[in-house]
Amino acid sequence: MNDQTTNKLVSGEIKSTGCCEPFDPEPWQDKEITWKDKIFVKDYITSFLHIPLNMGKKVIKNMELIEKADARAPYQLMLTDEKSVWGADIYIDVSKEVPGAQMATLSGTFLTKVFEGPYQNTGAWGKEMKKYVASQGKELRKLYFSYTTCPKCAQVYGKNYVVLFAQIS
Repeated sequence: MNDQTTNKLVSGEIKSTGCCEPFDPEPWQDKEITWKDKIFVKDYITSFLHIPLNMGKKVIKNMELIEKADARAPYQLMLTDEKSVWGADIYIDVSKEVPGAQMATLSGTFLTKVFEGPYQNTGAWGKEMKKYVASQGKELRKLYFSYTTCPKCAQVYGKNYVVLFAQIS
């Protein structure tokens, strides 16, 4: 067993890395969620061909503001809106307004589906999600990605879960 493997087990449960919390996919698999003015901290990350270049710095900066404001949500949800190959908006779920941060709200009904595997599969997952939305008799308005852990934590946990949120009309 290596250090990463031993970090996974604590009395049969996955031990937190202290960075990203272990992710339970069950509450997010094949759900329909409705939000009305759900509040988020919003920021923009620069990408090169959808590969984020400054995401870590932006998340750390915003999490410091969120912690300082005591605005951490019960479940730390972060969504990305892959606007182009050059950048994306990130939305970090919070419990209240965060001074010094750009705030945004999201409203609507969303279908969710959990995927597991390397990030390079996101294109295929997006196509599968579009088919899933259509199979439910719904129309896709916008697609958000929730990367549940950073690459280092995904390696430690042995799973790389990504939840797709399909905003429907």
